[in-house]
Amino acid sequence: MEKLTLYIGNKNYSSWSFRPWIALEGCGVAFEEILIPFDFPAGNPQIREVSPTGKVPMLDHGGFKIWESLAIIEYVAELFPDAGLLPEDRQARALARSYSMEMLSGFSALRTNCPMNMRRPVSRPDLPEDVTKDVARIETIWREARSRSGGPFLFGAFSGADAMFAPVVSRFERYGIAVSADAKAYMAAMKALPAWKKWEEAALKEAWIVPEDDA
Repeated sequence: MEKLTLYIGNKNYSSWSFRPWIALEGCGVAFEEILIPFDFPAGNPQIREVSPTGKVPMLDHGGFKIWESLAIIEYVAELFPDAGLLPEDRQARALARSYSMEMLSGFSALRTNCPMNMRRPVSRPDLPEDVTKDVARIETIWREARSRSGGPFLFGAFSGADAMFAPVVSRFERYGIAVSADAKAYMAAMKALPAWKKWEEAALKEAWIVPEDDA
């Protein structure tokens, strides 16, 4: 099989890159990583040389290119059906896709007010009510999924659905957002993953600063 090459952005800031990276790493799928930092005001022109959208993440599979986090996860899940990127049960798969799509298209208040920044000292800023509503809905998703599966992750074992929520775990922690005990347990399970620790360790060593994301 042709090798997989995943193009990503800064590990400290790039929530979209974090999702497919931790999905593949956490499920044991081998891939080559190429990091192109977005340390230019208008974006790094190197990204446009490899990505049809001029954005990352982008997966190259022997010259075939796939972009967008969820599309990458779904594609790799088809390549490696035994890797556990998607639940085996049909209804669970449907729920995983529903939750992932909701994460993909929603929670704009949380994204806007709490950009991912793994180096950010933990502190809680004043946040608008819309963020509180986003947090409540995310907690509900986590609670319902883990109650249905028995945990510790959303569908039992770690999967692509967990990867879609990985940046949220970091946001909740870094912005000091108060969550319930069951949400804290889920966050602890995510942060204990070797893949999480590997990404975070690299993120904390990065020297690049993106002012608009360094809230």
